[in-house]
Amino acid sequence: MSERREETLNPLEEAEKETGHADQELFGIGDLAEEYEISTRSIRFYESKGLISPQRVNGVRIYNRKDRARLALILRGKAIGSSLSEIKHFLDLYGQHGEGHRQQLEYLGSRTGEVLKELSARKEALEVTISEIQSIHDECMAKLAEE
Repeated sequence: MSERREETLNPLEEAEKETGHADQELFGIGDLAEEYEISTRSIRFYESKGLISPQRVNGVRIYNRKDRARLALILRGKAIGSSLSEIKHFLDLYGQHGEGHRQQLEYLGSRTGEVLKELSARKEALEVTISEIQSIHDECMAKLAEE
């Protein structure tokens, strides 16, 4: 009498089976952390702030393409200096089916315009500071050459 062994699936395969999304690309937290070169702790933090919401299968986080895209947008937002609340607002504008795409673009255009103004002002201030330090340096070097 032979016993039939139950097939053991990994959490990703199990999620595909449960959701019927075998054709949908699914990712584990380690996959995303490696791809974006961030810690799994960071991803869990973004989840705790409601920025991404993975499925859970047997306590394991399973991310889909939408979660992956949201994570990429979160990281881009952080790179331009956006706060988490600004990033959440931007992501929430999209809606469930992309109905807020235009609002997202308007918001992003406004936000990047502000960032460009701020960076330009900083650049001008740095150029003034560099010029002043260059003058001080030149004076010091000239006095040292006289001695």
